[in-house]
Amino acid sequence: MAVLDHISSQEAMALENKYGAQNYHPLPVVLSKGEGVFVWDVEGKKYYDFLSAYSSLNQGHCHPRIVEAMTEQAQRLTLTSRAFYNDMLGRYEKYATEYFKFDKMLPMNSGAEAVETALKLCRKWAYEVKGIDLNKAEIVVCKNNFHGRTTTIISFSNDPIARKHFGPFTDGFIKVEYDNLKELEQVLSTNPNVAGFLVEPIQGEAGVYVPSENYLKEAKALCEKYNVLFIADEVQTGIARTGRLLASCGNCTCENKDCSGTPDVKPDILVLGKALSGGLYPVSAVLSTNEIMNVIQPGNHGSTFGGNPIAAAVAIAALEVVKDEKLAENADYLGKVFRAEINKYIKTSNIVSLVRGKGLLNAIVINDDEDSDTAWNICLRLRDNGLLAKPTHGNMIRFAPPLVMTEDQLLECVSIITNTLKEFEV
Repeated sequence: MAVLDHISSQEAMALENKYGAQNYHPLPVVLSKGEGVFVWDVEGKKYYDFLSAYSSLNQGHCHPRIVEAMTEQAQRLTLTSRAFYNDMLGRYEKYATEYFKFDKMLPMNSGAEAVETALKLCRKWAYEVKGIDLNKAEIVVCKNNFHGRTTTIISFSNDPIARKHFGPFTDGFIKVEYDNLKELEQVLSTNPNVAGFLVEPIQGEAGVYVPSENYLKEAKALCEKYNVLFIADEVQTGIARTGRLLASCGNCTCENKDCSGTPDVKPDILVLGKALSGGLYPVSAVLSTNEIMNVIQPGNHGSTFGGNPIAAAVAIAALEVVKDEKLAENADYLGKVFRAEINKYIKTSNIVSLVRGKGLLNAIVINDDEDSDTAWNICLRLRDNGLLAKPTHGNMIRFAPPLVMTEDQLLECVSIITNTLKEFEV
């Protein structure tokens, strides 16, 4: 079959069902084209994308500047491995560390790889700098977290679907309640073997849970008090999604420009991915200080594709787009508009109980239990009405459109969402 031969939606789904592992439950729509905030299925129907590949497409589908950077680099040099230097990686490392105000960067590919990298970095720092006895280091994580699906990461997940029949699991993790400073301090103050605290600034997969206003700032202060590394997993929340370059900055003084001010919270280790490439290529990174990053020596960690020339060129272009097009400011403004409009609807709704979020990372909670199919059915109807979104945890629907969206487009989407919800009102 030629690459561009036409294929129907039913044929495409049948091929995946027959020849692919069934590790996902996609919404039944088959996409073949994307541009900006829109996608088209193979039959030519147009939709608003309100998931953005889980916030990978902050810059929109097929952004021409990022596509151009990728195409030009792909015609020159694609891969060298790290056995040799290439002429793009150093430029990317310099650009990214200055952009996010860190000393050094370790490039990887996927978000899960970046989280694994941060865990290894934290443990090595614990033994060589903090002085924890070998193989005794522990890392505090939050319940209902989502950091990926590798064996180590699901070891500290409490999602039964992610964990069932995948043991034995990796030791060395302590779980505390998210947004609970008292419980965090109890662990930090009584366990000298704690090396780090890994946290999502907003718990996305759990249902877009936004913590209390000072939670991250005070959690970072506790980490400093007990000489524990604060590790921010911003794979989903970073790169302008929540109305700031980094969600962990909280109410920082940079005014959404380029994080040139002094943030309330600066992670000791920052984990990035997804929109770091604008959705064109798997690119992730871990950023930290010289003191922490210098514990990594040749042979300690690596990736054949990590830091390859295409990834470097694409990431630079993707970050330039975020800054030049003021996507953080746009996300901040449109997010407030979105929540205000949805809250107007909720006042007279029986089907939706609340909307929560920050910037253009939001979720609505459906008045039903997690085992119901109401949210799924709403998403099917949204699809029919020209908007694509997916449930999370059964009774919540996450809304995360590309940050290049205009206010008129957002209001049209609000109309689609509210008109669809009306069909489900009791």
